[in-house]
Amino acid sequence: MADALQQRIDFIKAIDALKEVQRKTYLLTESRFENSAEHSWAVATMALTFASYAPEDTNINRVIYMLLLHDIVEVDAGDALLYDDAARAAKAIQEKEAATRLFGLLPEEQGREFRAIWDEFEAEESQEAQFAAALDRFIPMLHNLETEGRAWRENHVSYQQVIDKNQKIEKASPELWEYMHTRIKVAVNRGWLAP
Repeated sequence: MADALQQRIDFIKAIDALKEVQRKTYLLTESRFENSAEHSWAVATMALTFASYAPEDTNINRVIYMLLLHDIVEVDAGDALLYDDAARAAKAIQEKEAATRLFGLLPEEQGREFRAIWDEFEAEESQEAQFAAALDRFIPMLHNLETEGRAWRENHVSYQQVIDKNQKIEKASPELWEYMHTRIKVAVNRGWLAP
């Protein structure tokens, strides 16, 4: 029993490093970039708050579980801008290795369970994974809209890039996509996002 407790403590100590992983999204105050731990907490809270926008029979607790675990791999792999395809491809390989290492710190059964949740999120095949992924894409766009497109402008992101990378939200939640797509068009009109 003591060994299992120590394994769980070692896991918690390892994932504390998520607080040091800087993302490419500004806080709403624009005082700094958010870190990956803050993002995971915010998007999991968003799932709880936006549960009524999920497809019928979605297990919101499973969605929250996914969102709390989905970026743990960034402890080793770091973050990459969504619109940087080359960086994201390289990061995907590092993330699989990180999942093996980090979830491997846990007692075997729990490690397998956490890894299965992470794999489910990555595959985006289940209803829960699709809704979790939709929220994961929704929240950075919301931050960009609330900061007059600051990160989009700094990274020369275009309207078409935003649509191409985020339109999958529509499959998981047409209502959330309609809201966001309308606001993205306003961002273009205001010069916050390149046409």
